[in-house]
Amino acid sequence: MKRALVFLAITFGITYAYDFLVVYPIAQGTAPYASEFLSPDLAYMVSVALTMLFPALGVVLTRLVTHEGFRNCVLKPRPWRQSLPWFVVAWFGPLLFVTAGAIVYFLAFPGDFDPNMTSFFTAQREAAAASGADGATLAAVDASAANPPLFALMLLGQCAIAPALNLVTTFGEEWGWRGYLMPKMATRLSIVPTMLVTGIIWGLWHAPVVALGHNYGTGYPGEPFDGIAAMCAWCTVLAIFLSYVTIRTGSTFAAAIGHGAVNGTTNGVTLFSLSGGNPFVGPLCTGIVGGLPLLGVAVVMLWDMRRREKAGTLRMPEAGLPDGVRHTRR
Repeated sequence: MKRALVFLAITFGITYAYDFLVVYPIAQGTAPYASEFLSPDLAYMVSVALTMLFPALGVVLTRLVTHEGFRNCVLKPRPWRQSLPWFVVAWFGPLLFVTAGAIVYFLAFPGDFDPNMTSFFTAQREAAAASGADGATLAAVDASAANPPLFALMLLGQCAIAPALNLVTTFGEEWGWRGYLMPKMATRLSIVPTMLVTGIIWGLWHAPVVALGHNYGTGYPGEPFDGIAAMCAWCTVLAIFLSYVTIRTGSTFAAAIGHGAVNGTTNGVTLFSLSGGNPFVGPLCTGIVGGLPLLGVAVVMLWDMRRREKAGTLRMPEAGLPDGVRHTRR
């Protein structure tokens, strides 16, 4: 557990320092060095995306300062006959439970369903006009609005390749949480508390950007603490899915693929909402209604991991070396 604590101290330390010294000034418009090269919105998005690399940096620094070395990195998957089906689940599973969550939400709130994405296209055209876009750009927006099924098909294609596009940044997170912390915690805790503890820790790691309005916006009752609490709950549920595919494949890359799929598909369902949705409710899978299918998947996966643990067949990957053991060069 000592190395896990070192990892947490390093990862939270560098992330929070970066958030307060870099992300906050960019978000507040007090970082002129950023606006000289990027638009404020793009600078903010890039700065937040870079935080996703810090858990991996935390792993590297922890392995170096504790003389653990780089054995058992939870990278190489088990034989493909065993692991390939779970890589497929990691790639396409999020698209299924995100879509199912949107369906559940729109069945519960049918008045918010906008099959032609009218609100989205209206907002796009207004934003383009306000920015002084040329006629060709406005015509492209109008062409998309005139053929919603084709636009939806293009959106589906983008979702299908999202895991590959997001792999670098999501691996940055997942090598830390699923490829290091989760196996370390599992050496001292049973599977259920391991999932709960790592999920809550993962949620708290997001706290500074959640307080800025990332994920849950601003102006809601109980801001920012209710948003942070919701993030911890969401991360705990999602962590079960990502941990499960990591355990079944033996590789952090499965979690990185699943995380990338979630990031690339979640926001797409809001295009079909007249109101734009509510991150606490839906159609986003972060909401209590939109997230019901993911919650169901997580419950089944947690039950299966607990069952395998009792039977002695849960193959938890080994991360690094046991506490007190150092890497020695030969």
